[in-house]
Amino acid sequence: MQYLVSRYLFAFFLLLELACSSSNQSSENNTHFREEISEKDSLYQSQDFTELQGFTKGIEGPAVDAEGRVYAVNFQKQGTIGKITAEGEASVFIELPEGSIGNGIRFNQAGDMLIADYPQHNILKVNMASQSVSVFAHNDSMNQPNDIAITSKDVLFASDPNWSESTGQLWRIDPNGNTALLEENMGTTNGVEVSPDEKTLYVNESVQRVVWAYDLSPDGQISNKRKLITFPDYGMDGIRCDVAGNLYITRHGKGTVVKVSPEGEVLQEIKMTGELPSNIAFGGSDGRTAYVTLQDRGCIETFRVEKPGRAWEMH
Repeated sequence: MQYLVSRYLFAFFLLLELACSSSNQSSENNTHFREEISEKDSLYQSQDFTELQGFTKGIEGPAVDAEGRVYAVNFQKQGTIGKITAEGEASVFIELPEGSIGNGIRFNQAGDMLIADYPQHNILKVNMASQSVSVFAHNDSMNQPNDIAITSKDVLFASDPNWSESTGQLWRIDPNGNTALLEENMGTTNGVEVSPDEKTLYVNESVQRVVWAYDLSPDGQISNKRKLITFPDYGMDGIRCDVAGNLYITRHGKGTVVKVSPEGEVLQEIKMTGELPSNIAFGGSDGRTAYVTLQDRGCIETFRVEKPGRAWEMH
């Protein structure tokens, strides 16, 4: 009899242990599931990152350095570069030479900041340690260099719009600072970006609302121009790619950022608080935080995405 009782007690406690284990596992699975749901729900939800009107209406060119600091042009007044901490606190990083106003910003492999200086037809270079500013490239034939993209070999591409005539050009700037005109007589060239495999160059025309794709050779030559996507309304401004090759394009006037596949399919449209998003960059601890400059609000808004940005992974 005692033997049977022991067996029943053993079986009871075994079943109890299995039930508790199953319950704990279920609880862990549910917690993990809730975390996944929470992460999914928080994607593409824009919120303020910096204070309103801290930047002028010329806020543009967000870029993130290797340490995760965010930079944008025209903090407090035109002709400055603002630096923003991870907590969204902005301050003046440098003032550009008199007469210079920045637009697009990129970082090269050495960590130097490169800035499109549109009034002076320059690409400026900033030594981040000394904060000294020099002219990296200059060409009087440029209209007003606007946005810039960069390859892993430090080859730059610059859009060059003529807003008064709704035309534009496209330039390549080599690592030695030499400039080469790749195409002229375009529409109002604005956003420009290189694909993650560096085999495609994207350029948009704001007024014409067209995004073009080119085959890009290892030495920076372009060919096989083709239309990626055309929008029926509103303008476009900056473009940046994620590591999967998706393009994030700011829709100036519509107040959105549109996510477009490498095949030209609209995948997502993210609503911003402001109506005039000018450009975008990726950063954060995992490269999955998007920073968007808003000209009508004079601030940066931010949202989370699924894949890291190309530039974040490159650096």
